[in-house]
Amino acid sequence: MTQTDNAALKFELLQSDDFGRYLLRDRNEIIQVLRQLIAKRAMVTAYLSGGRDFLLTTVLAIEDEDLILDVAPDENRNRQAEAAEELICITQIENVKVQFPIMGLTSTQFEGAPAFKTPLPDRLLRLQRREYYRLIAPVAHSLICQIPVPAEDGPTNTFEARVLDISGGGVAVIVPPEGVEFKPDTEFTQCQIQLPEIGTVQARLRVRNLFRVTNRNGISMLRAGCEFVDLPERVASVIHRYILKVERDRNSRERRL
Repeated sequence: MTQTDNAALKFELLQSDDFGRYLLRDRNEIIQVLRQLIAKRAMVTAYLSGGRDFLLTTVLAIEDEDLILDVAPDENRNRQAEAAEELICITQIENVKVQFPIMGLTSTQFEGAPAFKTPLPDRLLRLQRREYYRLIAPVAHSLICQIPVPAEDGPTNTFEARVLDISGGGVAVIVPPEGVEFKPDTEFTQCQIQLPEIGTVQARLRVRNLFRVTNRNGISMLRAGCEFVDLPERVASVIHRYILKVERDRNSRERRL
């Protein structure tokens, strides 16, 4: 079995206007999420000590203060996992991404079969289902958000940020490498996004959260989740029309395959 690329992304929550919405530290809340993983038999990607190597497993049970995990068919990978000081576990439940660290694995038995056990995690990152449907920006034509930032002693500078996804409620963008500061509650006015074959929309953005995202290839980027502020209905309608168009085009291509 394989994990989807989205599920395999590693997230590090750097800043947020509401940490509790994403990062759970309450033991009962963490156990509740882990029990959902057990019930769904969700496949978990466990990255070894921050590297690219990973173990595919499932959460089998919770026993006292321990988490019981399935072993992999690859004995060499099992030995590597058992030798690792820390593993980062990544999965998803009904499109909600879940990530948590585990500190060391030891061999055990579960229902007569080999398994791993590890102490229950003390924190768990949960990227909750968004209020709005979000469209992953098409690869064929990248969306760029133009962000004007007034200079203290000169003309306004405009920075470009690639859009990762877009909805009627906001956008997620890759933070430009320099020149503009992103942190929760920062607002940018008169931002513009060119929507191919639809038109240009202008909106005010407020930063809600900041994540460091690392893919399986070890490439890292900063991702800022931004909401639209006081978005006019006509602009929301243009965004909705664009989303519908992209979805229709995707469905049409899939039917031809």
